[in-house]
Amino acid sequence: MSRWKSALLVVVVIVLAVLGWRLFANKPGDGPARGAGQEQAAAPVPVTVVEATTRDVPVHLDALGTVQALNTVTIAAQVGGQLKALHFEEGAAIAKGDLIAEIDPRTYQAALDQAIANRKQHVAQVSASKSTLKRYEELSAKNFVSAQDLENQRQTVRQQEAQIAADDAAISSARTSLGYTRITAPISGIAGMRQVDVGNLLQANASTIVVLTQVQPINVMFTLPSQDLETVRKARTEGTLPVVALDRTDSHAVASDGTLSVVDNQIDTSTGTFRLKAEFPNADKALWPGAFVNVRMQVRTVKDGLVVPTQAVQRGPDGDYVYLLEPGDTVKMQPVRTAGEVDASHLMIGSGLAAGDKVVSEGQFRLKPGAKVTPMAPGDVPKAPTAEEIQKAAQPGQRRGGRR
Repeated sequence: MSRWKSALLVVVVIVLAVLGWRLFANKPGDGPARGAGQEQAAAPVPVTVVEATTRDVPVHLDALGTVQALNTVTIAAQVGGQLKALHFEEGAAIAKGDLIAEIDPRTYQAALDQAIANRKQHVAQVSASKSTLKRYEELSAKNFVSAQDLENQRQTVRQQEAQIAADDAAISSARTSLGYTRITAPISGIAGMRQVDVGNLLQANASTIVVLTQVQPINVMFTLPSQDLETVRKARTEGTLPVVALDRTDSHAVASDGTLSVVDNQIDTSTGTFRLKAEFPNADKALWPGAFVNVRMQVRTVKDGLVVPTQAVQRGPDGDYVYLLEPGDTVKMQPVRTAGEVDASHLMIGSGLAAGDKVVSEGQFRLKPGAKVTPMAPGDVPKAPTAEEIQKAAQPGQRRGGRR
């Protein structure tokens, strides 16, 4: 080997030796660095802890519902004629019996007058026929009138009396038709938009004037899965089922004074659901026909149900769990089974916990089984570190800097 190659080999060996020494001297986990990591890993994690409590928990069934008017009436003309006047405002409340519209009554008034006149004529004829009959009866007793003529006169009187009865029916019909020229509200409700204008010629039973909807009280229609039918039927036998109508985001109750009024008598085989109807007084008219609402119906109440905050329950690959506080301020993963929502912020626990157990409700993302924690009450914040603690935490870093 030549001299220059030997020199190059020696230089390479020296460089590798220096690099190895530097890497060994700064190896992670040695000396103060390892102590700092262990000290940091052992620091307690501040978390919010709450107790699992018991209370009476209402059990609800939730569904999507549609608001439906209690009654909907299409106001149409029952007799033909020219629309004379409208007596309602679109969208206004109308009481039962209020005048809605008028149709030109002159033709129907004339028909009534004619029927009355016909009756008067026939009454006069009956009066004359009865007088003749009376004379025939007197003359027949003296054998001046034959029995056949007497019987014929009696038949004439009967026919004319029947004609008067027909006149009475004609008068009643004409008066009814005349009454139909004044259209009144059959129910109390809200008037929709008018379908005709004054001056139009209306056809009997074919021309819609307006639609009235009764909104006080009002119905909400909704469906539930068929497996809930037995629960609903059993609950109805025990009492009235309260129903609450919520807005589409479940953020607040639109109406909270409803009750279940009807359960349909069959299950829809195509959807596997059955229909229900709830009735609300709707005193403030918060519910409007055609609107969609979320329905919450209470079917029973669980006595002394175990309740924890919703955020305390975590979802894992093996199911739901909570971080349970143990003696020594450590935590463990505790599997639980939920039994339903209590309200917007709590869940009912079916198994896995006992009353008084303390669970972590905030700060779980920094935890693992066996982690050391600093339990705090809801609303509390961790204490600020003291100057001594800050200086102690900074010392390992300073030693590392001096060593380098």
